[in-house]
Amino acid sequence: MTARNPFRCEIEEMIEARDLHGLLRRAGELHGHHCNYLAYGVMAGVYGIRRLGVANTGMEEVVAIVETNNCFADGVQIATGCSFGNNSLIFRDYGKTAVTIGRRNGRGIRLVLDPDFEESRAERYPEAHALFDRLVARREQGTTGELARMLELFAAMSCEELETPPETAFRITEESFELPDFAPIFESVRCACCGEKVMRSRAVDLPGGSRCIPCARAGFHELNGGGIERHG
Repeated sequence: MTARNPFRCEIEEMIEARDLHGLLRRAGELHGHHCNYLAYGVMAGVYGIRRLGVANTGMEEVVAIVETNNCFADGVQIATGCSFGNNSLIFRDYGKTAVTIGRRNGRGIRLVLDPDFEESRAERYPEAHALFDRLVARREQGTTGELARMLELFAAMSCEELETPPETAFRITEESFELPDFAPIFESVRCACCGEKVMRSRAVDLPGGSRCIPCARAGFHELNGGGIERHG
C-alpha cells in the first residue's frame, strides 16, 4: 500500500483486514440502505485496491471508472475513496455493473458482474426479488410491512453475498484505459442576470454579459436515474 490517508485510516484498516462487513456498514451510511449491489460495489472496490496495492489521498492518483449509476457505484466510492467531488470517479454511461480501478498511468483492474452469477440471484433469493419486482421495478403500492420486509431481506442478502469469492461474482481482467487530464481549475464569473457565480466553462456569453445556464435558458446535461440526459 502507498502512504495512508489520515482521513481514511479506518477504511484503509478495514481494507487491509478484509473487513467487508464493516465497509458495507459505511457504504450504507452513504447509500441509505443495504442491498446486494451495494455489497458488490464494496467487493469490487476492495479487490481492486488490494490487487493494485494503492491507497487514495483524494488527489486523483487513484481513479475508478464506473459504468452504471446504480447502487453498485456507492459501494465502489466507499471502498476506493473515488468520488465525483474529488474528480477521481468517472462515469461512463454503458449501463453495465462494472468498474475499472487503476492508477493515473492508465493501467488497472476491471471487474464486471458475471451475468450467470447475477441471473442466479433471483432463484437464490426468490422472496426478495419478488418484492423488488413489485415495489420497485413496477412501482406497485405496497404496505409498510412489505417495504420493511424487502429492506430486511436485501440487508441480509448483502451480508451473505459478501462471502462470495470475487472470482465467482465477477469477470476480472487487467485493463489499459485512457483518462481525461487532471481536473482543471476554472475561474468563476458572476451571472449578469441573477448575480450567482458560475464556472467560466459553463457560462453563456450573451449581449450584456455572461449568464449562467438557467438564466440563459441554455441546454444542459443531467445525471439522473436514467443515466446522462440532455435537456434543452
